[in-house]
Amino acid sequence: MNALLSLPFRLLGMLAYLTFATGPSPATADGAVNKQIERIVTTELASKVHDHGGLAVAVHAAGGTQIFTYGFADQASQRRITSDTLFNLASVRKLFEATLISLGAIRGELNLDDPASNYIPELTGDYARRITIGQLATHTSGLLLPTDHPPWPTDTYSLPRFFETLNSWTPKAGEEPGKQRVYTHAGYVLLQLVLERRYGRPIGELISARVLKPLGMTETFLPERGPDHQALLAPAVLTRVVQGYDDDGSTIGRPGTQQGYYDFPGTGQMFSSPKDLGIFLAASLDDHVVDRQLREALKMTQREVFRVSSDFGQATAWENVHRGGIEVVDKPGGLNNATAYVGLMPRQRMGIVVLANRGEFPYEIARYRVLPELARLRGQ
Repeated sequence: MNALLSLPFRLLGMLAYLTFATGPSPATADGAVNKQIERIVTTELASKVHDHGGLAVAVHAAGGTQIFTYGFADQASQRRITSDTLFNLASVRKLFEATLISLGAIRGELNLDDPASNYIPELTGDYARRITIGQLATHTSGLLLPTDHPPWPTDTYSLPRFFETLNSWTPKAGEEPGKQRVYTHAGYVLLQLVLERRYGRPIGELISARVLKPLGMTETFLPERGPDHQALLAPAVLTRVVQGYDDDGSTIGRPGTQQGYYDFPGTGQMFSSPKDLGIFLAASLDDHVVDRQLREALKMTQREVFRVSSDFGQATAWENVHRGGIEVVDKPGGLNNATAYVGLMPRQRMGIVVLANRGEFPYEIARYRVLPELARLRGQ
Protein backbone atom coordinates (compact mmCIF):
# COMPACT_ATOMS: atom_id res chain seq x y z
CA MET A 1 0.00 0.00 0.00
CA ASN A 2 3.01 2.34 -0.04
CA ALA A 3 1.95 3.69 -3.43
CA LEU A 4 -1.11 5.17 -1.75
CA LEU A 5 0.83 7.33 0.67
CA SER A 6 1.42 10.05 -1.88
CA LEU A 7 -2.33 10.68 -2.17
CA PRO A 8 -4.22 13.17 0.02
CA PHE A 9 -4.63 11.69 3.50
CA ARG A 10 -8.43 12.00 3.40
CA LEU A 11 -8.55 9.36 0.67
CA LEU A 12 -6.84 6.68 2.70
CA GLY A 13 -9.93 5.84 4.73
CA MET A 14 -12.18 5.96 1.68
CA LEU A 15 -10.89 2.94 -0.23
CA ALA A 16 -12.49 -0.46 -0.07
CA TYR A 17 -12.29 -3.23 -2.58
CA LEU A 18 -13.98 -6.49 -3.29
CA THR A 19 -12.64 -9.29 -5.45
CA PHE A 20 -14.87 -11.88 -7.03
CA ALA A 21 -14.32 -14.52 -9.67
CA THR A 22 -16.26 -14.92 -12.91
CA GLY A 23 -16.76 -18.04 -14.98
CA PRO A 24 -16.31 -21.60 -13.88
CA SER A 25 -12.96 -21.11 -12.19
CA PRO A 26 -12.51 -19.23 -8.90
CA ALA A 27 -9.06 -18.11 -9.98
CA THR A 28 -8.38 -14.36 -10.09
CA ALA A 29 -5.36 -12.33 -11.12
CA ASP A 30 -2.30 -13.16 -9.03
CA GLY A 31 -1.50 -11.05 -5.97
CA ALA A 32 1.20 -8.97 -7.66
CA VAL A 33 -1.10 -8.00 -10.52
CA ASN A 34 -3.90 -7.21 -8.05
CA LYS A 35 -1.61 -4.81 -6.22
CA GLN A 36 -0.58 -3.16 -9.45
CA ILE A 37 -4.20 -2.74 -10.48
CA GLU A 38 -5.00 -1.20 -7.12
CA ARG A 39 -2.08 1.20 -7.49
CA ILE A 40 -3.11 2.28 -10.99
CA VAL A 41 -6.77 2.82 -10.10
CA THR A 42 -6.00 4.70 -6.91
CA THR A 43 -3.31 6.90 -8.40
CA GLU A 44 -5.07 7.74 -11.65
CA LEU A 45 -8.74 7.87 -10.65
CA ALA A 46 -9.17 8.18 -6.87
CA SER A 47 -7.02 11.30 -6.89
CA LYS A 48 -9.79 12.97 -8.91
CA VAL A 49 -12.35 12.47 -6.13
CA HIS A 50 -12.92 15.84 -4.48
CA ASP A 51 -14.73 16.76 -1.27
CA HIS A 52 -18.13 15.85 -2.69
CA GLY A 53 -19.50 12.61 -4.03
CA GLY A 54 -17.45 9.56 -4.74
CA LEU A 55 -16.41 6.89 -7.17
CA ALA A 56 -16.66 3.17 -7.85
CA VAL A 57 -14.31 1.31 -10.19
CA ALA A 58 -14.53 -2.30 -11.35
CA VAL A 59 -11.53 -3.85 -13.11
CA HIS A 60 -11.63 -7.21 -14.87
CA ALA A 61 -8.33 -8.98 -15.51
CA ALA A 62 -7.15 -12.58 -15.74
CA GLY A 63 -10.65 -13.95 -15.24
CA GLY A 64 -11.40 -12.05 -12.04
CA THR A 65 -13.01 -8.74 -11.15
CA GLN A 66 -11.96 -6.30 -8.43
CA ILE A 67 -14.18 -3.47 -7.23
CA PHE A 68 -12.79 -0.32 -5.61
CA THR A 69 -14.97 2.29 -3.90
CA TYR A 70 -14.11 5.81 -2.76
CA GLY A 71 -16.01 8.57 -1.04
CA PHE A 72 -19.67 9.17 -0.42
CA ALA A 73 -22.93 8.21 -2.05
CA ASP A 74 -24.48 11.05 -0.05
CA GLN A 75 -22.24 13.68 1.48
CA ALA A 76 -24.87 15.07 3.88
CA SER A 77 -25.58 11.73 5.54
CA GLN A 78 -21.97 10.48 5.15
CA ARG A 79 -23.30 7.36 3.41
CA ARG A 80 -20.34 5.69 1.79
CA ILE A 81 -20.22 4.12 -1.64
CA THR A 82 -20.11 0.31 -1.63
CA SER A 83 -20.16 -2.37 -4.29
CA ASP A 84 -23.97 -2.44 -3.96
CA THR A 85 -24.55 1.31 -4.30
CA LEU A 86 -26.76 2.21 -7.26
CA PHE A 87 -25.55 4.77 -9.81
CA ASN A 88 -27.28 6.49 -12.72
CA LEU A 89 -25.80 4.98 -15.89
CA ALA A 90 -26.80 7.81 -18.24
CA SER A 91 -25.97 6.80 -21.84
CA VAL A 92 -24.30 3.55 -20.81
CA ARG A 93 -27.89 2.29 -20.94
CA LYS A 94 -27.47 2.22 -24.73
CA LEU A 95 -25.24 -0.86 -24.42
CA PHE A 96 -28.22 -2.90 -23.28
CA GLU A 97 -30.47 -1.84 -26.14
CA ALA A 98 -27.59 -2.53 -28.53
CA THR A 99 -27.33 -6.04 -27.08
CA LEU A 100 -31.05 -6.58 -27.63
CA ILE A 101 -30.73 -5.49 -31.26
CA SER A 102 -27.74 -7.78 -31.90
CA LEU A 103 -29.46 -10.69 -30.15
CA GLY A 104 -32.58 -10.16 -32.26
CA ALA A 105 -30.51 -10.17 -35.45
CA ILE A 106 -28.68 -13.36 -34.44
CA ARG A 107 -31.97 -15.11 -33.67
CA GLY A 108 -33.50 -14.00 -36.96
CA GLU A 109 -36.16 -11.95 -35.20
CA LEU A 110 -35.25 -8.73 -36.97
CA ASN A 111 -32.91 -7.52 -39.70
CA LEU A 112 -30.46 -4.67 -39.20
CA ASP A 113 -31.26 -3.46 -42.73
CA ASP A 114 -34.98 -3.19 -41.96
CA PRO A 115 -36.25 0.41 -41.98
CA ALA A 116 -37.46 1.43 -38.53
CA SER A 117 -40.70 2.44 -40.24
CA ASN A 118 -41.45 -1.28 -40.76
CA TYR A 119 -42.22 -1.36 -37.03
CA ILE A 120 -43.24 2.28 -36.53
CA PRO A 121 -45.65 3.29 -39.32
CA GLU A 122 -45.91 6.74 -37.74
CA LEU A 123 -42.56 7.49 -39.43
CA THR A 124 -43.75 9.05 -42.68
CA GLY A 125 -41.15 11.77 -43.30
CA ASP A 126 -39.02 11.37 -46.43
CA TYR A 127 -35.82 10.97 -44.40
CA ALA A 128 -37.14 9.32 -41.25
CA ARG A 129 -38.92 6.48 -43.03
CA ARG A 130 -35.65 5.40 -44.75
CA ILE A 131 -33.54 5.06 -41.59
CA THR A 132 -32.69 1.46 -40.73
CA ILE A 133 -32.42 -0.30 -37.40
CA GLY A 134 -28.69 -0.84 -37.91
CA GLN A 135 -28.12 2.85 -38.64
CA LEU A 136 -29.91 3.84 -35.44
CA ALA A 137 -27.85 1.36 -33.42
CA THR A 138 -24.52 2.61 -34.86
CA HIS A 139 -25.27 6.36 -34.78
CA THR A 140 -25.06 6.53 -38.57
CA SER A 141 -28.69 7.52 -39.19
CA GLY A 142 -27.78 11.20 -39.40
CA LEU A 143 -30.53 12.20 -36.96
CA LEU A 144 -29.64 15.18 -34.77
CA LEU A 145 -32.56 16.66 -32.82
CA PRO A 146 -32.47 19.58 -30.33
CA THR A 147 -32.36 17.02 -27.49
CA ASP A 148 -28.97 15.82 -28.76
CA HIS A 149 -26.82 18.91 -28.29
CA PRO A 150 -26.57 22.28 -26.53
CA PRO A 151 -28.18 24.69 -26.14
CA TRP A 152 -30.33 22.13 -24.36
CA PRO A 153 -34.10 22.59 -24.80
CA THR A 154 -36.30 23.37 -21.82
CA ASP A 155 -39.45 21.56 -22.94
CA THR A 156 -40.31 17.89 -23.28
CA TYR A 157 -41.52 15.63 -26.07
CA SER A 158 -44.69 13.58 -25.93
CA LEU A 159 -44.73 10.55 -28.20
CA PRO A 160 -46.85 12.28 -30.89
CA ARG A 161 -44.59 15.33 -30.80
CA PHE A 162 -41.51 13.09 -31.08
CA PHE A 163 -42.89 11.50 -34.26
CA GLU A 164 -43.85 14.92 -35.61
CA THR A 165 -40.32 16.22 -35.03
CA LEU A 166 -38.76 13.19 -36.70
CA ASN A 167 -41.03 13.46 -39.73
CA SER A 168 -40.28 17.15 -40.26
CA TRP A 169 -36.52 16.79 -39.72
CA THR A 170 -34.16 17.41 -42.65
CA PRO A 171 -30.41 16.74 -42.67
CA LYS A 172 -27.58 19.01 -43.69
CA ALA A 173 -26.81 19.12 -47.39
CA GLY A 174 -25.10 15.94 -48.51
CA GLU A 175 -26.03 13.81 -45.49
CA GLU A 176 -27.74 10.49 -46.09
CA PRO A 177 -28.70 7.56 -43.83
CA GLY A 178 -25.64 5.40 -43.17
CA LYS A 179 -23.11 7.84 -44.64
CA GLN A 180 -21.90 9.65 -41.50
CA ARG A 181 -21.49 9.14 -37.78
CA VAL A 182 -23.61 11.58 -35.74
CA TYR A 183 -24.10 10.70 -32.07
CA THR A 184 -27.79 10.94 -31.28
CA HIS A 185 -29.81 10.27 -28.14
CA ALA A 186 -33.00 10.62 -30.16
CA GLY A 187 -31.90 7.73 -32.37
CA TYR A 188 -31.77 5.40 -29.37
CA VAL A 189 -35.17 6.58 -28.15
CA LEU A 190 -36.48 5.58 -31.57
CA LEU A 191 -34.60 2.29 -31.30
CA GLN A 192 -36.34 1.65 -27.96
CA LEU A 193 -39.70 2.08 -29.68
CA VAL A 194 -38.66 -0.32 -32.47
CA LEU A 195 -37.81 -2.98 -29.90
CA GLU A 196 -41.04 -2.47 -27.99
CA ARG A 197 -43.12 -2.68 -31.16
CA ARG A 198 -41.26 -5.75 -32.44
CA TYR A 199 -41.62 -7.75 -29.23
CA GLY A 200 -44.80 -6.24 -27.79
CA ARG A 201 -43.20 -5.67 -24.37
CA PRO A 202 -41.89 -2.61 -22.50
CA ILE A 203 -38.17 -1.98 -22.91
CA GLY A 204 -37.48 -2.60 -19.21
CA GLU A 205 -39.01 -6.06 -19.42
CA LEU A 206 -37.06 -6.86 -22.58
CA ILE A 207 -33.72 -5.85 -21.08
CA SER A 208 -34.44 -7.78 -17.90
CA ALA A 209 -35.67 -10.99 -19.55
CA ARG A 210 -33.17 -11.13 -22.42
CA VAL A 211 -29.99 -9.67 -20.93
CA LEU A 212 -30.01 -9.10 -17.17
CA LYS A 213 -31.50 -12.36 -15.95
CA PRO A 214 -29.44 -14.62 -18.27
CA LEU A 215 -26.27 -12.86 -17.06
CA GLY A 216 -27.26 -13.05 -13.40
CA MET A 217 -27.53 -9.27 -13.00
CA THR A 218 -30.00 -8.68 -10.17
CA GLU A 219 -29.14 -5.10 -9.19
CA THR A 220 -29.81 -3.25 -12.45
CA PHE A 221 -33.08 -1.38 -12.89
CA LEU A 222 -34.85 0.64 -15.58
CA PRO A 223 -37.67 2.20 -13.56
CA GLU A 224 -40.44 4.38 -14.87
CA ARG A 225 -40.30 8.09 -14.14
CA GLY A 226 -42.88 9.42 -11.69
CA PRO A 227 -44.68 12.76 -12.05
CA ASP A 228 -42.03 14.41 -9.86
CA HIS A 229 -39.24 13.08 -12.14
CA GLN A 230 -38.28 10.51 -9.52
CA ALA A 231 -37.54 6.89 -10.39
CA LEU A 232 -40.33 4.57 -9.27
CA LEU A 233 -38.20 2.23 -7.18
CA ALA A 234 -39.02 0.18 -4.09
CA PRO A 235 -38.05 2.09 -0.91
CA ALA A 236 -35.37 -0.46 0.00
CA VAL A 237 -33.80 -0.05 -3.45
CA LEU A 238 -34.05 3.73 -3.40
CA THR A 239 -32.00 3.89 -0.19
CA ARG A 240 -29.00 2.56 -2.16
CA VAL A 241 -29.17 5.18 -4.93
CA VAL A 242 -26.51 7.90 -4.91
CA GLN A 243 -27.13 11.60 -4.49
CA GLY A 244 -25.97 13.38 -7.63
CA TYR A 245 -23.65 16.40 -7.61
CA ASP A 246 -22.56 19.05 -10.03
CA ASP A 247 -18.84 19.29 -10.67
CA ASP A 248 -18.65 22.15 -8.14
CA GLY A 249 -20.27 20.07 -5.39
CA SER A 250 -23.82 21.41 -5.64
CA THR A 251 -26.54 18.80 -5.22
CA ILE A 252 -28.70 18.20 -8.29
CA GLY A 253 -32.07 16.60 -7.69
CA ARG A 254 -32.57 13.86 -5.15
CA PRO A 255 -31.41 10.23 -5.15
CA GLY A 256 -33.34 8.62 -7.98
CA THR A 257 -33.95 11.79 -9.97
CA GLN A 258 -34.50 10.96 -13.66
CA GLN A 259 -33.75 13.75 -16.07
CA GLY A 260 -34.94 13.65 -19.65
CA TYR A 261 -36.72 15.32 -22.51
CA TYR A 262 -39.04 12.47 -23.46
CA ASP A 263 -42.35 12.25 -21.65
CA PHE A 264 -43.43 8.71 -22.43
CA PRO A 265 -42.79 5.29 -20.85
CA GLY A 266 -39.38 3.63 -21.02
CA THR A 267 -37.33 6.80 -21.53
CA GLY A 268 -35.94 7.13 -18.00
CA GLN A 269 -32.43 6.39 -16.86
CA MET A 270 -31.05 3.01 -15.81
CA PHE A 271 -29.52 2.42 -12.38
CA SER A 272 -26.96 -0.26 -11.56
CA SER A 273 -24.37 -1.22 -8.97
CA PRO A 274 -20.61 -1.60 -9.45
CA LYS A 275 -21.00 -5.31 -8.69
CA ASP A 276 -23.67 -5.80 -11.35
CA LEU A 277 -21.77 -3.83 -13.98
CA GLY A 278 -18.75 -5.93 -13.08
CA ILE A 279 -20.77 -8.95 -14.21
CA PHE A 280 -21.62 -7.22 -17.50
CA LEU A 281 -17.97 -6.26 -17.92
CA ALA A 282 -16.80 -9.84 -17.44
CA ALA A 283 -19.49 -11.20 -19.77
CA SER A 284 -18.40 -8.75 -22.48
CA LEU A 285 -14.78 -9.94 -22.24
CA ASP A 286 -14.84 -13.65 -21.44
CA ASP A 287 -16.55 -16.62 -23.05
CA HIS A 288 -18.40 -17.92 -19.99
CA VAL A 289 -21.91 -16.71 -20.85
CA VAL A 290 -24.05 -19.85 -20.88
CA ASP A 291 -26.44 -18.64 -23.61
CA ARG A 292 -24.39 -18.99 -26.79
CA GLN A 293 -26.48 -16.50 -28.75
CA LEU A 294 -26.28 -13.90 -26.00
CA ARG A 295 -22.52 -14.42 -25.84
CA GLU A 296 -22.33 -13.87 -29.59
CA ALA A 297 -24.53 -10.76 -29.32
CA LEU A 298 -22.24 -9.20 -26.70
CA LYS A 299 -19.27 -9.71 -29.04
CA MET A 300 -21.21 -8.51 -32.08
CA THR A 301 -21.97 -5.13 -30.49
CA GLN A 302 -18.22 -4.46 -30.11
CA ARG A 303 -17.29 -4.84 -33.79
CA GLU A 304 -16.48 -1.63 -35.61
CA VAL A 305 -19.07 -0.77 -38.24
CA PHE A 306 -18.13 2.77 -39.28
CA ARG A 307 -14.60 4.20 -39.36
CA VAL A 308 -14.64 7.88 -38.39
CA SER A 309 -10.92 8.61 -38.41
CA SER A 310 -7.59 6.82 -38.19
CA ASP A 311 -7.97 6.40 -34.43
CA PHE A 312 -11.73 6.33 -33.90
CA GLY A 313 -14.61 4.15 -35.08
CA GLN A 314 -18.20 3.34 -34.21
CA ALA A 315 -19.63 -0.05 -33.28
CA THR A 316 -23.15 -0.86 -32.08
CA ALA A 317 -23.39 1.65 -29.21
CA TRP A 318 -19.75 0.99 -28.32
CA GLU A 319 -16.97 3.24 -29.66
CA ASN A 320 -13.67 1.88 -31.04
CA VAL A 321 -10.47 3.71 -30.10
CA HIS A 322 -7.18 2.84 -31.82
CA ARG A 323 -4.22 4.50 -30.14
CA GLY A 324 -0.62 3.57 -29.42
CA GLY A 325 -1.13 -0.02 -30.50
CA ILE A 326 -3.94 -0.50 -27.97
CA GLU A 327 -7.45 -1.31 -29.20
CA VAL A 328 -10.13 -0.05 -26.80
CA VAL A 329 -13.86 -0.62 -27.12
CA ASP A 330 -15.75 1.69 -24.80
CA LYS A 331 -18.88 3.66 -23.97
CA PRO A 332 -19.00 6.85 -21.90
CA GLY A 333 -22.13 8.38 -20.48
CA GLY A 334 -22.82 11.49 -18.48
CA LEU A 335 -25.35 13.91 -17.07
CA ASN A 336 -24.84 17.07 -15.05
CA ASN A 337 -24.90 14.91 -11.89
CA ALA A 338 -23.52 11.54 -13.04
CA THR A 339 -20.66 10.02 -15.01
CA ALA A 340 -20.42 6.43 -16.23
CA TYR A 341 -17.85 4.66 -18.37
CA VAL A 342 -17.25 1.07 -19.52
CA GLY A 343 -14.00 0.31 -21.35
CA LEU A 344 -12.86 -3.00 -22.83
CA MET A 345 -9.62 -4.30 -24.27
CA PRO A 346 -11.00 -7.45 -25.90
CA ARG A 347 -7.63 -8.79 -27.07
CA GLN A 348 -6.22 -8.66 -23.53
CA ARG A 349 -9.56 -9.63 -21.96
CA MET A 350 -9.26 -6.73 -19.58
CA GLY A 351 -11.65 -3.90 -18.89
CA ILE A 352 -12.87 -1.23 -16.51
CA VAL A 353 -16.08 0.33 -15.21
CA VAL A 354 -16.04 3.84 -13.77
CA LEU A 355 -19.08 5.21 -11.94
CA ALA A 356 -19.19 8.65 -10.30
CA ASN A 357 -22.09 10.52 -8.73
CA ARG A 358 -20.94 13.83 -10.14
CA GLY A 359 -21.07 15.48 -13.52
CA GLU A 360 -17.96 15.97 -15.63
CA PHE A 361 -15.84 13.35 -13.88
CA PRO A 362 -12.82 12.91 -16.20
CA TYR A 363 -13.58 9.44 -17.56
CA GLU A 364 -11.06 10.02 -20.38
CA ILE A 365 -8.35 9.09 -17.87
CA ALA A 366 -9.65 5.51 -17.98
CA ARG A 367 -9.59 5.45 -21.79
CA TYR A 368 -6.21 7.03 -22.40
CA ARG A 369 -4.18 6.20 -19.28
CA VAL A 370 -5.64 3.45 -17.11
CA LEU A 371 -6.45 0.92 -19.84
CA PRO A 372 -3.03 1.27 -21.54
CA GLU A 373 -1.36 0.79 -18.15
CA LEU A 374 -3.43 -2.31 -17.52
CA ALA A 375 -2.45 -3.67 -20.94
CA ARG A 376 1.22 -3.24 -20.10
CA LEU A 377 0.69 -5.23 -16.89
CA ARG A 378 -0.12 -8.25 -19.01
CA GLY A 379 2.91 -7.73 -21.23
CA GLN A 380 0.80 -6.79 -24.25
